[in-house]
Amino acid sequence: MLTKLGEKFTDLFQKYMPSAFVFAIVLTLLTALCALLWTNTSPIDVVKSWYKGFFELLSFGMQIVLIIITGFSIALSPKIKRAIEKLAVYIHTPKQVYLFVLVMGTLLSFVSFGWIVITCLLARELALKVKGVNYPFLIACTYFTFGGWVSGLSSSIPLLLNTDDNFLIKKNVLSTVIPTSYTLGSTLNIAMIAVFLLVPPLLFLILIPKNTKGKELKDLLKPGYESQEESIKEEAESFKLPMKAISDTLNNTPLLSLLIFAMGLAYIVYHFATNGFDVNLNIMIFIFLMLGLLMHKTPMRYSVAMKRASGNISGVLFQYPFYAGIMGIMIYTGIGEELTEVLLSVMTIDTYPFYAYLTGGVVNFAIPSAGGEFAVVGPSMIEAVKDLGAGLPPDQITEMVSRASMSVAFGESLSNMLQPFFILLVLPVMGAGVKLQARDIMGYLVLPFLIFFIIQVLMVLYIPL
Repeated sequence: MLTKLGEKFTDLFQKYMPSAFVFAIVLTLLTALCALLWTNTSPIDVVKSWYKGFFELLSFGMQIVLIIITGFSIALSPKIKRAIEKLAVYIHTPKQVYLFVLVMGTLLSFVSFGWIVITCLLARELALKVKGVNYPFLIACTYFTFGGWVSGLSSSIPLLLNTDDNFLIKKNVLSTVIPTSYTLGSTLNIAMIAVFLLVPPLLFLILIPKNTKGKELKDLLKPGYESQEESIKEEAESFKLPMKAISDTLNNTPLLSLLIFAMGLAYIVYHFATNGFDVNLNIMIFIFLMLGLLMHKTPMRYSVAMKRASGNISGVLFQYPFYAGIMGIMIYTGIGEELTEVLLSVMTIDTYPFYAYLTGGVVNFAIPSAGGEFAVVGPSMIEAVKDLGAGLPPDQITEMVSRASMSVAFGESLSNMLQPFFILLVLPVMGAGVKLQARDIMGYLVLPFLIFFIIQVLMVLYIPL
């Protein structure tokens, strides 16, 4: 019954869900309309707010692009390909593929959400090796593992709360930082980690589609996509001149790559020695760059690998500014604060985690960035929680703020299963050479979303911090 229901949701999404870009356009228009109707903002001020926000997330958008292409280029290296081929020897059935991808992907996401690129490459190679894998369903499994990042080392809201002189302290919303022992190290978050590891494998195994006809990767690939492509080494060699040339020697010497890798390694060691296990997007991109350069041996081979890895990132490049524009409307027209205050006005000392969770999920559709969203909803939410806890000891208020903040983070992360933007992290890798859109994937995620919604609501309400 659950399998049939999952397939029904998939059919509905294929029929009614537009492309990810059209989704962003519709969301932009709806947000603008809400700003006009809900606030005293004039039409020109809405447009100005949209434009003001349009370019505010360029730095983050570039980080997302670099995470994708640097991770993809690593997986294109011969050593990684051989390692995956050896691993595939021990995985023989579609169920083993789904299970392995769900567990491995979740573990990788606990380190950094950018590591979903590694999961994508692993899943794609396994889909090529193992017969009977429903590829759109496998992409859904891969994408679901992305949610584990919210409990891991790159979870932006807990890291923000523990950052000295953060914007909440500057605004006097908080008087001091909140240590990660209240957030990432809490009983609630440790329990959530266990849920991410244990529940999805059981859940997705129940939902495996019975029909795989025409859904295997080999059926979906464009004719000749894999077989006609030169190896990276062959393409790099093709750029050489017919005679000996110093330029070719420089392009193809491993020495330059090794020297740059040595410099990079020195900084990586320095970073972790001085900052502890501080895994942020910048250091992750830097590590990926250095590893890719080392694994492809020569500058020319690495250039070819990066060119191939960059082939399908247009969706991220041009769509992220539109979401930044939506964020601009939410922030500069005041509609974000209005929405937050409405959601939080009904909360009580017993129900505030639920409404914080709901706020995170709802606002994420307009601002698919945990840090960007928390900049909008964080101050109002924390002030409301502090009012609810008036008269309580400072430690208890800190616990309440931490629980509410983590609830926002969990809600924000889970609603990505229905918000198609971050699937653009997955499709450039897993969708290479195939005609698949978000609508072909998202339907498989509806039931997991609903089940996790119930589980997480109960957890944020009742599991002690």
